[in-house]
Amino acid sequence: MTHHGTGGRDRPVLTRRQAVAGGGGLLAAGLAGCLGEASAPGGAGDDGPVAVASFFSFYDFGRKIARETPIEVRNLIPTGLHGHGWQPNSSITREVIEADAFVHVGEEFQPWADRTIRTLKDDGIDTKLINVREGVELVDLAASLDRDEEGVGENRGKDPHFWLDPQRAKQSVDNITEGFVELAPDHEATLRDNAETYKSDVLDRIDGDYEAIFDAATRDVVQLAAHNAFQYIGTRYGVEMRPLVVNLAASGDVKPSDIREAKRVIEENDIEYVGAGVFETRRPAKQLIAETDVSAYFPVTPYAGVREEWVKNDWGYEEIAYNINMPTFEVVLGNKAPEDAGPDGWAEEWRNFE
Repeated sequence: MTHHGTGGRDRPVLTRRQAVAGGGGLLAAGLAGCLGEASAPGGAGDDGPVAVASFFSFYDFGRKIARETPIEVRNLIPTGLHGHGWQPNSSITREVIEADAFVHVGEEFQPWADRTIRTLKDDGIDTKLINVREGVELVDLAASLDRDEEGVGENRGKDPHFWLDPQRAKQSVDNITEGFVELAPDHEATLRDNAETYKSDVLDRIDGDYEAIFDAATRDVVQLAAHNAFQYIGTRYGVEMRPLVVNLAASGDVKPSDIREAKRVIEENDIEYVGAGVFETRRPAKQLIAETDVSAYFPVTPYAGVREEWVKNDWGYEEIAYNINMPTFEVVLGNKAPEDAGPDGWAEEWRNFE
């Protein structure tokens, strides 16, 4: 097990169970007080290593990589919530301490995860940290972004939502794989085979199918009543993504100036349909329908959460791409009428969804 030191301080490295049993600094230093209202899964099991993920997409990648190995992967984001902007309650603390690994999205994306990592390191708790963003080339933030959201340090001015580009997502698969190999070295061959299969059979296929959708489009501007999470789609496939919520968090407010700009884009580009964030308020989308020639909105998601029915159907990144995002892009790009996009009943279910 990799131990996370304390910057040279003469302090013992605590095992996870010692920290929980002793009420270590992670519980006492205020992490619990800064966490919110969600529930978490149960405690760590004894059959094999447990990895907990701070974001749904990387939980899904992790469980696909860990197939047919003893590694158990758990999603910390409760059903129905968006992974960016969510603030967990203190029940998550025990999950992170007892886990053998914490899969996270890198600094300055989920503040609660940053605080957790700092405290794990300060207390010398030996949970392995797996940064899925390590080595990923980030693009510059869209010009429309609220500059207060720029971040600091090496990521200043960079967009963190890289996993929406299936090719960039491959690097996160590799990062998770390297971390899991350290957790279960006897299963290295299976882990690496699973990762290569997922990259070639899933991510490459998604990339090709997205490319076909955008190549077929005569429209090159998409208006989204959603937060600024889709720039990597636009960058990879050559389409201008216009977010209504111009900051990076799904909880951001919509300003009157944002509505005015969206109205201008809709009028100038003769836009009939827009995408709306599944885990975000639909109020701005409804306003666009009421005040413009937009006739309907359909769902988009940056793979940041799941609905109850998606969990029941065991949907992951792949299934959400094909059942939610791709049909909506076909519609908003003008490639297909809503009734011809998606599986049977898709348009009826998702047109102006609540």
